[in-house]
Parts: sequence; C-alpha cells; structure tokens
Amino acid sequence: MVERQQSKRWVRDYVFDILRSLDIRYIFGVPGTNEIPIIDGCSIKENGVTYIECLHENIAMGAAMGYARMTGKPGVVVLHVTPGAGHSLGNLFNAWKSKVPLVILCGQQHNELVTQEPLLASNLVQVVSQYTKWAHELRSPQETALVLQRAFKEAMAPPTGSVFISLPWDFTIQNIGLDDRIQGVTRIPHQFVGDLTAVQQAADILSQAKNPVIVAGDGVGYAQAWQELQTLAELLGAPVYLEGMSSMANFPNSDYHWQGELPGTQQGTQACFKDHDVAFLCGFGAQAQLTVFKYSDGQLIPNSVRQVYLHNNTWEIGKNHYGESAILGDIKATLPKLNELIEKKQQKGAVERNQHLRQLAEQRWGEWQYYLKQVQHKEGIRAVVVADALRELVSEYNLEQKFVYVHEAVSNPNPFQLLLPFSEPTSYYCVEGGSLGWSMPATLGIKLAEKHSECFSNTPELVVNVVGDGSALFYPQVWWTASKYQLPILYVILNNREYRTLLQGLQAVVKSYGDTESTEGNGWQPVSLEPDYLKIQNPNINFVHLAKAFGVCDGIQVRQAEKVKEALRKGFEFVRSKKQPFVVEVFADQTVKPDEPQPISVQTVEPPVNIYLATKLKSNDKAVDMELYQQIVM
Repeated sequence: MVERQQSKRWVRDYVFDILRSLDIRYIFGVPGTNEIPIIDGCSIKENGVTYIECLHENIAMGAAMGYARMTGKPGVVVLHVTPGAGHSLGNLFNAWKSKVPLVILCGQQHNELVTQEPLLASNLVQVVSQYTKWAHELRSPQETALVLQRAFKEAMAPPTGSVFISLPWDFTIQNIGLDDRIQGVTRIPHQFVGDLTAVQQAADILSQAKNPVIVAGDGVGYAQAWQELQTLAELLGAPVYLEGMSSMANFPNSDYHWQGELPGTQQGTQACFKDHDVAFLCGFGAQAQLTVFKYSDGQLIPNSVRQVYLHNNTWEIGKNHYGESAILGDIKATLPKLNELIEKKQQKGAVERNQHLRQLAEQRWGEWQYYLKQVQHKEGIRAVVVADALRELVSEYNLEQKFVYVHEAVSNPNPFQLLLPFSEPTSYYCVEGGSLGWSMPATLGIKLAEKHSECFSNTPELVVNVVGDGSALFYPQVWWTASKYQLPILYVILNNREYRTLLQGLQAVVKSYGDTESTEGNGWQPVSLEPDYLKIQNPNINFVHLAKAFGVCDGIQVRQAEKVKEALRKGFEFVRSKKQPFVVEVFADQTVKPDEPQPISVQTVEPPVNIYLATKLKSNDKAVDMELYQQIVM
C-alpha cells in the first residue's frame, strides 16, 4: 500500500470515511476504468482498506458475501458499469435469498453522457433492483454522503440485505473540504422482543400440542439463537428440522433433536409434518423450495397442522401458509420469553418424546457408521468417506472450535451436515439461492475476515470448501486470488464427471410427471436418463493441474477410499504450515442413486438424515407407502 498523504479530499473519500467507522478492511472487485478513483483510494495508508482483486464480478460478490457472513458487517463490492452488474447477478440473487448484507458500488459513465447511451452504459438500477433492498443512482456529487450513509444503514438493518449504488465516475473526483467527512452510520438495534400477547398465544398453542415439530430457518442462525431454540426443543420434546438449503447451521447437529434439512420433494416434506399437530416455524423462509413441486398434491404443510411463526421479517411470516399465531420479533430476544411461559406449563409427553428422539439419534449414528463400512471398498468414493475423514482430522488437530466448512457439494449434503462438528451457526456456510459458483469465491472473504470477525467466537484457523466438479468449473479463477493473497484454504473437489444434481432432478421429473395415471402426469420420457449433455467428460478435467495453472502451489488426486484421509491430512498440513491454498481432487462415485433401497434393512441403503420420519414409517407396517418411503430415504 502506497504511503502518501492526501493534500486534497475527493467525493470518493466519503466511502473510506464510512469503512473506517465500521472497521471494514476490504473492498472486492474487478478493475474497471470508472472505478479507478475508488480503487486508488485503497492505496492511501490512512484509509486502512485493501482492494482484493478478483477475476470475475461474481467472484467479487461471493467473496464479499463470505466476508459479511463472518464479520457481521456489510461486504463491499465495486463493479464496472452494465457488464459488471450483469456478471454479478448470480451471487446477487444468492445474497438476496440468504439476506446477506452487501453494499455494491457500481461505476457509471460520465453523468452528462448517460442520456446519449455511451459505451457500456444503461439503467443500472433497473438491472439489479429486483434483488436489492434499495437501488439508487446518484443525482449529484452533493448527495453522495447522504446516499452512502443510507446505503450502509439499510444493508445492516433487519432483515439485512444488499444495497446497490450507481456512481457516475465524474462525481467521485469532485473536490470536497479537508474537514468534510462522514462521521458514521446510524445503527438500528435489532434485538426487540415480540409482542407479549402474541408470545402468550404461541405458548398456549405449543403447550397444548400432542406431537409438536420445530423448523429452524436462517433467522435462527443469524440471531445466534442456538441455545434458546435447544431449550424450547427440550421443553416440548420436539424434533427439529432445518429449512431446505439452509445458509448456515441453524441448529446444532450434536443435539439429539436435530433431524437435518427438510426433504427436497413435495411428498417428503408433507410426510415430515403428517403426524404432527403443531409446527413452530422459527426464522423459516424457504417455504416452497423444492426440486419438484406438484401443486395437485396439496400444500407443503397440511392444513391439519396448527402453525406458529416467529421471525424478524414480516414477509416470511405466513408467506405461503396460514399462521394461527405470529410473532414479529428478534428470535434471540423473544425465545426466552416464550420458553419461560412454556416452562410454567406441564408438557404432557415431552419426557417420552425426548427419550424416543435420543434413541433415534443413536440409531442414526449407528446406521451411518455401518453404511460407511459398507462403502469403504466400493468402486468410486462416496461423500460419506470424505465427510468422516474430515471429521476425524478436525478432531485430531483440535480444530472443532476453529474451522469453517463451506458447502457446495449440492448432491451430497447429508453426510457433511451430519458428521462434521459445527461449533456455532457460522461454522457452516451455504446459500439459500441455489445459483452455482458461490462457495469457492466465498472462501476468500471468509479467510480474509479471520481477524476481524464479530460473529465467530474463535478465530477460524481452517477454511474447508467441499464443492462438486460442476460448481467448481464456474469460477476456478478463484485460485488465482487465493494464491495472490496467500490465503490458506483447503479445496476438496468431488469429481464425478457429471452434473449429478441435474441427473437426480431429471429422474425426479420423470417419476413425478411421467406417470399417466396421476393428475399432472402426461407420460413424458426423456431419450435417456443419463444423457451426454449432463456429463463432464471426454475430455476429462484435471483440477489439480487447473489449480496449479492459476498459481496454487500443490494439490493431490485420490482415487481409492482408503487413501482419502491421508490425502486430506496432506492438505491440512500444507495450508497450516505453508499458508497457501491446497486442492484435493476426489474421484467420486458416479452412481446417480445409492444402492437399491431395502425399506426394512439399513444394510444396503444410505441412511436418511430424516431418520425420525423414516423410523416412524418403518414401525407402522400397515400405513407404509413404500414408494413414498423410498423417495424419502433417497
């Protein structure tokens, strides 16, 4: 960073006033002409901000998302006019769905020329407004301070989200006074307790429940409300599901109430609620996030289930389903009030339900361990082998409180969510949006935030990213940035030479709509269930060589399950000692489905995360819909 003292101040320096007041240390972007005044400001030592150069705008967005998630502060991105805004849309969508606080500063052409439609210019606000809390183009240099203060205030205000500011570049280099500075950003307290009448109503309904169930959404993770929700689960004797594609660890997987994420199918989700009379939907937002949604099959949550909501965002309360009771309030601040009222009432059956859940958790662990032994010597490496090896190494190196797992193994979430030891919500990172190519970029911001985190109670010494080959090919240029800034990140590529998720989706569509006897079935069948256009091979890609081409010093390929742990150990040692990124390429199993399921036996079928539901189905022989059961456990 250049050490020089400014003799003048420019409008662009307002940006650094705010960043300094919030102790934000990085700006992420791809250099463009219009943004050079802001990028240049990072060269001034007194500003205390480093510009992190990425090789694609969506990488910059993902990196800023990772930084925001770990610090609790807005991630700041600088984009370049219309193409830059367009390139950022994938991760802008992800940030919007996952409520990630971002401030996006986009360079615009010279203000007086925009009407003439100069090169690369367009209505930038129109491009991004659908996926932002607020989008605005500066009208004059004089309103810059006002707009920036509003932008950062709004990004941090609950529910958090992205804000977009279009900056005509000529405005940024206007002179301002040496004493003309932004003093700070208005902070809005977010820990407000919900209406006590609504809390009492919710407590009454939950206390009367004969078989309650809890769904924990991203709102729980953002509020850091693990302990409070654990208390409620214990009081009620209720299983806890996570919303589909959770952005973080919204409930500890070490707690026996934990059941994993809701299934990605209509029938599977309905079956989760089928035997319950009351559902407590806490911070729940993904209310229709399904692979295949057949509207003729009815609502995801049956009308027979009484629904109780708690969220800090009115949009997510009763969005798709009627809520008999609804609490608007901060989750961490409100749950203790709810727990206090429920604790005063005697919970019939809670002790028995808790005992049953403990037994099921023990059974679940045993089944997964048995399954692990069965696949250790199969051709093609299963995800559970990688997950278990990571678990053992994290324990061996005493990193349980000091690692972050970044997940984009889209077709293999279950073993990682179950086996890895997550110490708090931010130790697991995913996104709700589903647009691919976010996880590798996110690792950059997560690692850079290591010493500036307000969310993570301990310094995350190790960042591990497990990503499928399809997702990894979106932005391998991430490795250049990781190498340039010497970021010790362990990248694990699950290479099955195909778009596994799309193959699974194709089979699900055929299963749901190919049946001519169903209401929506029309008998459609693809030419092939494993088409060539969903394969990534011929030519095959060597990810270790690709990473080295971008500056990564070392990596390793592993083709046998028994060698996975040692390959990962080499990665652990390298990133910890060399302080450089490392790539482990795992040649994964190409089977689209696990071994043929046997509903009664656990010996040949991959155990479902939804073990609570599966056990109930297996124990009630007369009521078992075998096709439904197979769909659930798959």
